[in-house]
Amino acid sequence: MARFGHIAGDHMLDLVNTVAWRLGGPERTESLRTFSDVIEWCAESDLISADEATTLHGLAARDGARAERERDRVAEARERAYATLLDGDPKAAADLAGMYRAAIAAADLVHAGDRWQWQDRDAGLHLPRHRIVRGLVTLTQRDDLDRLHQCEDAKCGWVYLDTSPRRNRRWCNTKDCGDRNRARAYYSRQKAKRDQP
Repeated sequence: MARFGHIAGDHMLDLVNTVAWRLGGPERTESLRTFSDVIEWCAESDLISADEATTLHGLAARDGARAERERDRVAEARERAYATLLDGDPKAAADLAGMYRAAIAAADLVHAGDRWQWQDRDAGLHLPRHRIVRGLVTLTQRDDLDRLHQCEDAKCGWVYLDTSPRRNRRWCNTKDCGDRNRARAYYSRQKAKRDQP
């Protein structure tokens, strides 16, 4: 069973959503609290294999401080992508581009089947970050980012690609934010009726 939300229509947008209640001030909650969380997210998102996950857990056990620094760098890349995509922040885009240059410098472009792909030279603790950064840059180059939408809940902040036929999806999840906001609107209307003289 998946631990992380996968509702955005792109794995890298799901990464952006590893912050719960992004706009909720003190309610904001980080889902990637440890390097193990990063490994688990990457495994769920098919960015790393089960063998790579095992190797990374072993490396993290031997160097916890470095693993925590890698977790911080993954979170930083995620926030740079958010600022690039949602705020159009050129500084964040430049930072993300710098991270991308480092990520591709650690890999080779190889032919696999009928396509070309990046192949990392080693499976060090930087592996999740490099794959994530390459994925985030690929995300910024999608040709359907006009469908990028942020949940209309005042505190949620999750993002997704609105693939609905009329492009009128308002909530990240209709059973969560959608139901809560519809209930809130209903009770507000009922209260307004009761308060009428």
